[in-house]
Amino acid sequence: MHDTDAISAPALASKDDAGFRHTPALSGRAAALTSRFEAIPFSPWHRRARIVMGSATFLDAFDALSLAFVLPILIRLWGMTPAQVGMLIAASYVGQLVGALAFSRLAETFGRVHMAATATVLMSVMSLACALTGNFWMLFTCRLIQGVGVGGEMPVAATYISELLRAKGRGRNFMLYEMIFPIGLMMTGQVGTILVPLLGWKSLFLLGGIPGLVVAYLLYRLPESPRWLISKGRYDEAEKIIADAETSAAHKGFQPVPVSEPVAAQPEPRQGSAPSANEPNPWLEVIGSVFRGRTLIAWSLWASAFFVANSLNNWMPTLYHTIYELDLHTALRAASMTNVAQVAILLVCAFCIDRIGRRAWAVASFLIGAVLFLGLYAGGAGSVWSLVVLATLAYGVVGSINAVLYLYTPEIYPTRMRAVGTGLATSWLRIASAVGPTIVGFMVGAQGVQGVFLMFAVVAAIGAVAATQMIETGGRQLEDIAP
Repeated sequence: MHDTDAISAPALASKDDAGFRHTPALSGRAAALTSRFEAIPFSPWHRRARIVMGSATFLDAFDALSLAFVLPILIRLWGMTPAQVGMLIAASYVGQLVGALAFSRLAETFGRVHMAATATVLMSVMSLACALTGNFWMLFTCRLIQGVGVGGEMPVAATYISELLRAKGRGRNFMLYEMIFPIGLMMTGQVGTILVPLLGWKSLFLLGGIPGLVVAYLLYRLPESPRWLISKGRYDEAEKIIADAETSAAHKGFQPVPVSEPVAAQPEPRQGSAPSANEPNPWLEVIGSVFRGRTLIAWSLWASAFFVANSLNNWMPTLYHTIYELDLHTALRAASMTNVAQVAILLVCAFCIDRIGRRAWAVASFLIGAVLFLGLYAGGAGSVWSLVVLATLAYGVVGSINAVLYLYTPEIYPTRMRAVGTGLATSWLRIASAVGPTIVGFMVGAQGVQGVFLMFAVVAAIGAVAATQMIETGGRQLEDIAP
């Protein structure tokens, strides 16, 4: 039995005879503002927020993957061993683990926008610092610190975008935002293929750092999430932002929907009041009795999907160049095709996810990925071009799950703990991504690439089993999914 039943009964929301929605868990004004905001269709107001936050996510992807396209040069330049390569890849993910936990918690206190902007500043400054390094340990340190910013931006950004979208079309609109991450990965590959051989490895870090400072400035100017403001009792600020969004939607003929007061409203908190001493600790609430089931499933999904995807994505340029002896340009071009495949599959996903559901997509994608990896283990890795085709398809399919998880995870937690719940889930991404490349590094040297693909197939199969226990969130208002 899925844990939907444990939370959806009794029903969280109801309608009166006039069809107005009531959300008893919210106070009178909070429920009214939430209903107003939920009624607003996607508009230029939403589009601007998606573009600006998406620009930060694009740079997050660029900075996260840039190392993969300079490693083939650094291995020869600095005489790095496979173990050192794994350590360098893992350093970023260790930093991302710290960033995901720290920035998601800060986002519950100081807001989504300011924390996303601060994380973007950190990752951009450290990208510039990476360009100034001259040895393994200097780059290791800079990538570790940069990872804090990279890890902090994504869960906060996903939380922010999720909170801006209403139930109708949330999957499609969120996935169109989330596509910017694999587009960033794809652009890293395409730009890295040209820029690194032409201008050297430092140019890629410079390109990742300078635009980030401009994007951070734009982030600071975005409106805060009305749902977060409402959860903090900052109703006047929330109402002003909601009014701006309603005005933006007016060109579509949208008229604000009248909302009745809740039947049994709770006392309104003081505007801008600090959290009550009796307010649950979000760290503990995530794994408490109410949310434990969905949390453990989410963590399993994040660990499985990203263990496979990020290990594959970081190692493919090096495997093509050193194991299969492709020239540098061809190796980088072949590796970049994995992200092209992911973007194409995600475009299909964006327009299907609300119809077929999060759970069905995740289960099917894990199973297809497992079959493709078994094909590589059984002999597909014997030829470099069969490897390119099968590995590219496998990454595209499993990589689509990564984007679905950024949609799904903020949906299963309430506003008061949404960023923390998402940040904790993405921390398993970081752990898996730190451990995965290191294991691959040792396995390539000890057992060859076939053993690596068998391992990926097993992990994907485990992910498919976990995905069968996902709750379905499509078409449901965020306040109805979690109390």
